Formats: sequence, C-alpha cells, structure tokens
Amino acid sequence: MRILCISSILIRCSDNSIYTGITNDLERRFADHKNKKGGRYTSSHQVEKIVYTEEFATKSEALKREAEIKSWKRDKKLKLINSRGKS
Repeated sequence: MRILCISSILIRCSDNSIYTGITNDLERRFADHKNKKGGRYTSSHQVEKIVYTEEFATKSEALKREAEIKSWKRDKKLKLINSRGKS
C-alpha cells in the first residue's frame, strides 16, 4: 500500500501576495504554478517561492487546513510563515 502525503502550501508571489493550496507533489505543483498551469490565481500572479508547508495524512485534513488558512487575514498568514516557515 502506498502512503500518500498531502501538503498544505503557501507560496509567495512577485507582487508579495500569498497563494494557499494543497498538493501531493510539492515540486510538480510549484513547477505547474511557475509555468502558469497551476490555477487561476497563479496564472496572473508570478510565483516566486514556497514559504510554508504542512503535511497531512489525508486529503480531507489538508483541505480543512487550506480553508482555515484562506479565511485568515494576511497578517495572520505572515505570522504563520514566520513562526515555522520554509525559507
């Protein structure tokens, strides 16, 4: 049985906005976003860097966390990134 790891990710864009999403393959998903194939938001916002990740055992858990983070104001997202971010 293959164990699937789902990650919640925050990506900083060139305009300093923060994209939030989930993936089961960080490298591929980041490359998709960088090449403007990853989704509507990043097709108009050039991605620069993965600034935060969290791992989950199930897609359901990752989706719940993604929704929680998306509901936050920017300041709270920045605190999360600064508390345990990926540089």
